[in-house]
Amino acid sequence: MTIVRRKTLNPTVNPSVSPPENLAEKYMEAERMRDVLLLLQNLINSEEATVKLILDCLYDVGSVNLINQKLRLKPLNRVMKLIARMSKPVFRTLALNWFKKNCPQLITNWLHTQVSFENPQKTTEQVAIEVVQLEPYAIPQSESLSQEIKNLRYQVRWLAGISIIAIAVLVIKATWLN
Repeated sequence: MTIVRRKTLNPTVNPSVSPPENLAEKYMEAERMRDVLLLLQNLINSEEATVKLILDCLYDVGSVNLINQKLRLKPLNRVMKLIARMSKPVFRTLALNWFKKNCPQLITNWLHTQVSFENPQKTTEQVAIEVVQLEPYAIPQSESLSQEIKNLRYQVRWLAGISIIAIAVLVIKATWLN
């Protein structure tokens, strides 16, 4: 259910009874925002390669910044950056699914706040308009899915090997210091 806010123009009129044109406008607004949501879902599904590239860029920048912020030790920093690079395909898959599921609605809500032109302090009442939940249409499975799974398994093996080596080095270093 979507909550749409509107201002009360005449305080003497019963706020629970709205003129028919206001309800029609609110209904049209809800329908148009539903259209925006559908268009955004279609855009994300048709431009999946672009979304993946955007997520890759964000992951590259974010992972390096997070590792630099949290890990000051140079050798551990380098190992973690290597692990982060190898775990990128897993992130891409999870992030793409999250993006497809959540971002169209988040973007639609944000755009709606941009075009409502309302000051939040002056809002006096709320009118509820029920909008039918949309089922996103099925995303076609690509033939390269099995190849991508093979690549992910290969990278998971590499990641496990590097993790074991990193843990072994840390254990050896800790016993050597003691």
